[in-house]
Amino acid sequence: MKTKKRKASKKTKRSWRKYIDIKDVDTFLDNNRLEERLGTPFSERIDTQLFTIDKTADVTENVISKRAARLALKNKEPKCFASLKSHTCVPDPISKRNQIRTKEERMNSTLRQHEVERKIKDILKLKEKEALKNRILAKVASTNPDSKEIEGDVWNSTNVLIPETITEWMSPNSIRHTLKHLGIKKRKLPLLCKKSSVLPAVEIPHPGTSYNPSYNDHQKLLHNIGQKELELMKQDEHLNRVTTQMFDKISLQKRDENIMKEMLEGLPENQTALSFKSVEEDHEEENSSTIIANDKSKKNIKKTRVQKRKQREQKQAINKRALMKIEKKKISDIYKLKTLQKQIEAKERKQEILRQKRMKKHERESLMPKTLSKTKFEPIDPDFQLAEELTGNLRNLKPSNNLLKERYKSLQQRNIIAPAVIKL
Repeated sequence: MKTKKRKASKKTKRSWRKYIDIKDVDTFLDNNRLEERLGTPFSERIDTQLFTIDKTADVTENVISKRAARLALKNKEPKCFASLKSHTCVPDPISKRNQIRTKEERMNSTLRQHEVERKIKDILKLKEKEALKNRILAKVASTNPDSKEIEGDVWNSTNVLIPETITEWMSPNSIRHTLKHLGIKKRKLPLLCKKSSVLPAVEIPHPGTSYNPSYNDHQKLLHNIGQKELELMKQDEHLNRVTTQMFDKISLQKRDENIMKEMLEGLPENQTALSFKSVEEDHEEENSSTIIANDKSKKNIKKTRVQKRKQREQKQAINKRALMKIEKKKISDIYKLKTLQKQIEAKERKQEILRQKRMKKHERESLMPKTLSKTKFEPIDPDFQLAEELTGNLRNLKPSNNLLKERYKSLQQRNIIAPAVIKL
């Protein structure tokens, strides 16, 4: 049942848009646009455009080999070219476009023929003569031996004045110093900027920090954070146990009494005078003993010839016994070759284990920040969300960490900025 059209004023644009129904116009335009994209409608197409006659034989009779299928797939046009093709049947709105002709096409036919004849007869213009002259000069300059390009590496140029047998044991500074006095300057390699840390500028976050993570990744992240919290709690308990809990709590009055008792320990009032006297007597005895010792040292008693000869014979006997001991040890070492070999192998194994430990320590230290200031570097707290806080979409996601603070901590961790206390 058709509704009766309502009469209303159409004096303004607002009332015109409000009381005029243009749905039929919109549908007509939408249909036209669809036909432009997909082509003419099926009702207007002929049978040859809609149907094709299958003239191929039965597929079961001609089975293609695997090699032929691979060759056909190789010769097939790649699918990536589909993005370069048009996905619509809309024709070009400008069927006749302006074609820009070249200088020769715009030239008159008689003038073109005249130019051809002039080039055949080698009649050149002034501009063409100068261009030809410049080309000849450039060719001559390129063949000149004085203007050849530098071949080889300039930094690793070898010198003929100093032989290689001498430069093997010489340092780079000494070689440069020697060549400087011989009239040759050896170039010093420029110092290239090295990275302050092996850590990447932007680290890949844990997959559990995603706004829609998988169950296993999220549980692994929570497990890691829980382990770190347990370690911190264990460390706090240890510090509390070895500091606060080691001492008993006492009142202030009792503490003062203990201090006074410790200060007065070993100092009775009756024996103070006696203690001073005993100390003075001890000092007098020490002074007298030092005087007697000094008197004995003043006497210079010379050794006799017999004593000197016996002393010389004793030294010779000691040296002879030491040499005999060394010779015996050499002979005994010959029979200990197997044990010595085992000792050497054990020592080498121990050195290899120590070397591996040093390498692992160096790798660990390369990932850790260096001490650049008195403030110790403290890493930023890891970003995580509990299972109840996960939203599953970006619209309801709440940011937890400050991006500027995270970048500042990354610069500190990569030894670019010295650690400092952040004052907000």
